[in-house]
Amino acid sequence: MTATVLGDWAGQDVRLDDVEHELSLLRTSDDGTEQRTSVMTHVAWVPPPWEEQARATFDDLGEFYPSRTILLLPRPDDPDGLDARVSMQCFPLGSNQVCTELVELTLRGSRAEAPASVVVALLLPDLPVFLRWRGLPPFGDPTFESLAGLVDRLVVDSREWEHSLHSAYGSLAQHFGDHLAVSDIVWARTLPWREAIAQAWPGVAGANELDVRGPEADALLLAGWLRSRLDRPVALCQRVAKEIEAVSVDGEAIAEPSLPRASSGALLSGELDRFGRDRFYEAAVRAAAGEYVRHG
Repeated sequence: MTATVLGDWAGQDVRLDDVEHELSLLRTSDDGTEQRTSVMTHVAWVPPPWEEQARATFDDLGEFYPSRTILLLPRPDDPDGLDARVSMQCFPLGSNQVCTELVELTLRGSRAEAPASVVVALLLPDLPVFLRWRGLPPFGDPTFESLAGLVDRLVVDSREWEHSLHSAYGSLAQHFGDHLAVSDIVWARTLPWREAIAQAWPGVAGANELDVRGPEADALLLAGWLRSRLDRPVALCQRVAKEIEAVSVDGEAIAEPSLPRASSGALLSGELDRFGRDRFYEAAVRAAAGEYVRHG
């Protein structure tokens, strides 16, 4: 859906006060009254390899959520400074429209090491804060930990984690807690297959091995889910494919779900509707960090 862009402003080597001033102008009408409402602050950490995908997802998402979206574009190898672009994108919704404030912040040099100090001044008061982290979070690094400490929900996509998935899931599990809820886009993608496996009950009750032809992250979370539900080890045989193409339990094929694949924006949208912790997901992640895996 085509968006109307309002109040586009950009600057180099700006101060946070400049950004806040431009946001204030966007939210205020000519008579001085507040005109825009928001339901959340959506922060996204977007290194260069993920920038194009992140923008496409935002375009897909923006029409559903009146929010403030802050895109953090780290450029640690550039000279120190802060570049910014502030705009409002409005999407038609029947006779009305949904408007999203978009703040793009290029964090140059040392600015990329302390993103929380930049973000905290731009958060909308008394509204939930979501952090979408593109790529593998540097668990334990202050760059990540300081941002995670500001938000209510962390959203990741573990398909973007190219290496050491077992240890990465173990590190992620250490962040589960009452303050921070965690979502994984892969968990949302695997829902139709989890439902299909559950429909094979009680035949899967004595499962010894799960065979998945699909991405490693998807396979690991499916296996982790099955282990956590059965409360015992289940071996995993994973064969590489871009999407899940086939699943079997102890050699018995699971019927392929008939639901169409959702877009990245739709998947993220579903996670932005969640506010509490998902205990089934957390249990699956902990089980996925185990070593019951065999590569086919």
